[in-house]
Amino acid sequence: MGEGVPADGCRPYVIDVSRLIWRRWSGRLPTGIDRVCLAYLDHFAVSARALVQRGRFRLVLDDASSDALFALLRGGCGAGFRRRLTVLLARAAIGKRCRDLSGKIYLNVGHTGLNSRGLGPWLRAGGLRPVVLVHDLIPITHPQFCRPGEAERHRQRMLAVLDWADGIIANSAATRDSLARFAAQSGRALPETTVALLGCDPVAAPTAIKTPDRPWFVVVGTIEARKNHAFLLRLWQDIAAKRGSSAPLLVLIGQRGWEADEAFALLDRSGQLAAHVLELGTCSDGALSAWLKGARALLMPSLAEGFGLPVAEALALGTPVIATDLSVYREFAGDIPLYLAASDADGWKQAIESFAADGAERDRRHALAAQYAPPSWAAHFAAVDAWLSRFPA
Repeated sequence: MGEGVPADGCRPYVIDVSRLIWRRWSGRLPTGIDRVCLAYLDHFAVSARALVQRGRFRLVLDDASSDALFALLRGGCGAGFRRRLTVLLARAAIGKRCRDLSGKIYLNVGHTGLNSRGLGPWLRAGGLRPVVLVHDLIPITHPQFCRPGEAERHRQRMLAVLDWADGIIANSAATRDSLARFAAQSGRALPETTVALLGCDPVAAPTAIKTPDRPWFVVVGTIEARKNHAFLLRLWQDIAAKRGSSAPLLVLIGQRGWEADEAFALLDRSGQLAAHVLELGTCSDGALSAWLKGARALLMPSLAEGFGLPVAEALALGTPVIATDLSVYREFAGDIPLYLAASDADGWKQAIESFAADGAERDRRHALAAQYAPPSWAAHFAAVDAWLSRFPA
């Protein structure tokens, strides 16, 4: 249903683009969830109208205004974004309102506004059928890794989804199972749910980077507690003490986040690590591909993940992966990565030192990665479209 507009010209979807708008407004760099929002925008744009919400304000744009907003969001946050957005929304707000929304499917894939008490009643009053993509329940299952208050906010989001959603798209079986457990614990029924693995965007062609004169390993993702950067940094202190100038380089690609004070302290104040760790707050897609493709391995010691797209992206480039043994990784990467327990410091240290040079195990993992076929957005939306087509008109 997302592939085109029905013959009568009626757009059957209302897609919530609020997350994309407000993150672009604040100049934030796109996260994994933002990339999912953009993929849904690309797929459903021709068959959807846009919903913008902020607090109690909600506006469904007409077809022409929706198309203009979709084009603006696809164009990135370059010069004039705020001005163009303000003019567009002001004109839409005083122009023709979309009042007959009954029967349309409301798509929320960014978790925006789910904890707003007014959203559910507003959707019911308009006759909309809500479908929500759930990314993870980490703030509920692992509150120690999240910002204060986030556990309760996410609990309210997920309770709302269970109370009023007609359907749920889970990004993995692991997420679906986690949501099912939460529903049972909360005394709620689980709405109709489908699992559709997230697609891996086509990997950008590597661009020229100033390559180090020694082997390197890469970590990709926001520096936050659940990503377990401090664990790796402590390992690197040991490796540097043992190997000195011959120690491999650890390249951290990602913005600084939250609840990771130990990692920040090690990065800012450890003289021992200064010569062996390169922190890149951001880089272009082409540079990211170059860092990944040339790495001895991607390291993913995360303690919890909703999906873990860097694993798929690294394998798509033929780069071996050393990762915590999380069930979600096995859903889309099988046995290709080398899995280790998050508590196995010796195992991680041995694997890193082994992969720093050519050897049988690294060669085997490299050969497996070369055969990897990442999950695609085409497969994701084929599954989602087929599932949505079964919703009663």
